[in-house]
Amino acid sequence: MPGSARNVQTQPFAIAGRAIGGEATPFVIAELSGNHNGDIDRARRLIDAAADAGADAVKLQTYTPDTITLDHDGPGFRLEGGLWAGRTLHDLYAEAHTPYAWHAALFAHARARGITIFSSVFDETAVDLLQGLDAPAYKIASFEAVDLPLIARTAATGRPLIISTGMASPTEIAAALSTARAHGTGEVALLHCVSAYPARFSDAKLSTIPRLAADFGCVAGLSDHTPGTVAAVAAVALGAAIIEKHVTLDRADGGPDSAFSLEPQELAQLVRACRDAHAALGEAGYARGVEESANRTYRRSLYVVADVERGARLGPEHVRSIRPGFGLPPSRLDDVLGRRAARDLTRGEPLAWDMVG
Repeated sequence: MPGSARNVQTQPFAIAGRAIGGEATPFVIAELSGNHNGDIDRARRLIDAAADAGADAVKLQTYTPDTITLDHDGPGFRLEGGLWAGRTLHDLYAEAHTPYAWHAALFAHARARGITIFSSVFDETAVDLLQGLDAPAYKIASFEAVDLPLIARTAATGRPLIISTGMASPTEIAAALSTARAHGTGEVALLHCVSAYPARFSDAKLSTIPRLAADFGCVAGLSDHTPGTVAAVAAVALGAAIIEKHVTLDRADGGPDSAFSLEPQELAQLVRACRDAHAALGEAGYARGVEESANRTYRRSLYVVADVERGARLGPEHVRSIRPGFGLPPSRLDDVLGRRAARDLTRGEPLAWDMVG
């Protein structure tokens, strides 16, 4: 069980001045991953695409094939099944990694475009590199969520942490969270994540998002590997404060993550849809907005539907419930029928109490 983490309430925090959680709109992160395909100019264009789409941040992954694994072909080092079946870990990460030498230029480019940039860290050399670039936040990927020394080192930077929870048990999530809080500022968000590439909608389990927030007392969101934008928008409706989605310039260009990544126009659609979904949630209650209140006049009410002489008894042929809503409430119809007209009544008049005797 989550243990002590359950009762700790983390307040909304900020990344690069942008509020995260609370009443803030969802923080949308465009994940570049390896979709630069080994080309720094393509990486720059991906940053441009994320900025143009209105994403709040763009995220890199900071590792080298030798810091994340070994160049080895023994048991466990070759992938079996899935999108990357048959490849060794070292070979895959050699293709997908973002060279350390690119980071300064990419950080500068993102800042020039006015979009927040940060990265996932996979060892202490990555933390050191990103500290030197004044990264405003750090991400701990799902597979690293059990690396408590890495979490402690990253939290010690004093910057917010975002931790993906794919594959982690409640006990492991609690350990990661308590480690981050013990060594850092306590500004931590947990992202529900299904570590499948791509993930099926039937496995998404988005209802876990509010559970994360409630069980661990923290800002919660979604790192999404399902196709398209549906899961992300649904997650916002369930309270997700952060949405992370992989992005590519064109899925047809290939790349290690292209199959489950959004193209630029799809990312723009996701940003709009997530913000619209957040706006549509509003506050629970029965108060009516200004526009809806104005339409109250078109509700049904009691009207004179046939001319009536003074003193005549009112029957259903004289008074009916119709639109608009300027007459007595329809619920008073039985109180009106059988009473006498207090004056001559004209068809089309809204019925009022001074018109009946």
